[in-house]
Amino acid sequence: MTNDKKIPTLYEWAGGMPVFEKLTDTFYKKVLADPLLEPVFKHMSTEHQQHVAHFIAEVFGGPKTYSEQEGSHFKMVHKHLGKHLTEEHRKRWITLLLETADELQLPDDPEFRSAFVGYIEWGTRIAVINSRENTLDMDKEQPMPKWGWGETGGPYIP
Repeated sequence: MTNDKKIPTLYEWAGGMPVFEKLTDTFYKKVLADPLLEPVFKHMSTEHQQHVAHFIAEVFGGPKTYSEQEGSHFKMVHKHLGKHLTEEHRKRWITLLLETADELQLPDDPEFRSAFVGYIEWGTRIAVINSRENTLDMDKEQPMPKWGWGETGGPYIP
């Protein structure tokens, strides 16, 4: 017996773009009220949270709104250069994002949450690494990350 059901993307499983936009909108309100994170994010553009929503949605298999209209993986990585993010910043950012995901009732099944947390861990660790640099030798055409239901891309090599 075969299973002919199409496995949804993480984007589809979460509920689509409205969910990601609400997640980042609600989340960044918390970030701007947080004493540790507010100084890092207080100068962000008014479109920042929407760009982040579109970026994460695309990474999770949604439309290519970010890469086709707003930026690229190269540009997102470069936004972190010279920010000098700490492990404390990273952990607080994750805590607030996961609290927001719970409040908004994003899917809480183990498979989705494992993939969601896996991406957030991966992405924030890369952000911290890149935030220590002022320049970065990176291919401007590097494709957007793609995240699924548990695959990893192998060990990180800067």
